[in-house]
Order: sequence, then C-alpha cells, then structure tokens
Amino acid sequence: MAETKHTEITVADDLVMSRIYVIRGQKVILDRDLASLYGVETRVLKQAVRRNIDRFPEDFMFEVSEDELNSMVSQFVIPDKKMFGGAKPFAFTEQGVAMLSSVLNSKQAIYINIQIMRVFTRIRQMLTDNTELRLEIAEIKHAVDKIGKKQNGQDKNIELIFEYIDRLQEKAELPTYKGVTVVSGFEVKKQRED
Repeated sequence: MAETKHTEITVADDLVMSRIYVIRGQKVILDRDLASLYGVETRVLKQAVRRNIDRFPEDFMFEVSEDELNSMVSQFVIPDKKMFGGAKPFAFTEQGVAMLSSVLNSKQAIYINIQIMRVFTRIRQMLTDNTELRLEIAEIKHAVDKIGKKQNGQDKNIELIFEYIDRLQEKAELPTYKGVTVVSGFEVKKQRED
C-alpha cells in the first residue's frame, strides 16, 4: 500500500482575521482576499462561482455595491477601488466560504477553507464571550443605579429634615436679654445701661 503524504498549508490566523470585513451587518471575506489565500487568480474564483451560482444564495455571497465600496475606501478599509480592477467584488459569508470548498478542487483551497472556518468559529466565540461580559456589566450598572436611587432618596430625606429644622427655627421664639436677641452658638454680652 502506498503511503499518502498529508501536508497542511496554513496561513496565520491574524492574516485571515484581517481580511474579514463587516458589510451589510455580516462578516465577510472579499473574493480578492480569498483568491490570494487559495493561491488562485480572482477571475478563476469568480468564474467557478458563476458556473455554480445556484450554490451561492444572497446569504452565502453577494456583490458589493458601489456605495459599499466607497464607504470601505472612505473608512480606509481598502486603499482604493482600483484594486478590484473595475469589477465589483463578491463578498462571501461564512457559509459562502464553506461552499467554495465544494467548487474549488485544490488541496490548498480545502486546507485554507478549514482554517477560515476555524477563524470564523473563534470570532463567533469571542463575540459570545463579549456578550456575556456585556450582560455582566449591565447587571453591575443596574445594581449601581439601584443603589444610587436609594442614596438619592436618602439625600432627599436628609434635605427634608434640614428643611423642617429650618422652619422650626424660624417659628421658634428666640429669647431676648434686655433687648438683645440671644443666638445660640454666640456669646452675647450684657449691654451697659447708661
């Protein structure tokens, strides 16, 4: 029996992650970046997709609009629209990338696809972890708000007490000593009667 050699082609996860963009609220990789990762020309990838267009519904792959391209350029996501050679790029979602492995029949495409799927999975996990963290932060904020409202209520009660004290002091008849009003906290000296 002949022994088959299994050599995986790998690309740094950071490189894959840097090629994932958010367009139309979906995480996607552009055709040009996928072609580069797979080691094929962009036109070859696009031809394979067009020959199998039924495998790529809108939620798997879509053509990037002119406005979306302009937005990507203005946000410095891509340096210039010219990098696409005048053609609008295809954007592939995670499912679209998975479908590409059935369309492209190279070993490199298969191995790179597996790696891309793992990166998408890691991103999804990071978002899930981030969501859990956000929920915990929201709980803490809610607890602090609750304490703040209690404190605010206590502050209002203290203000009310001081207001009552002020009213009582105004109503109370202050003692006088030979025409001089005695104020507590001060020493009032007798006046000489001349």
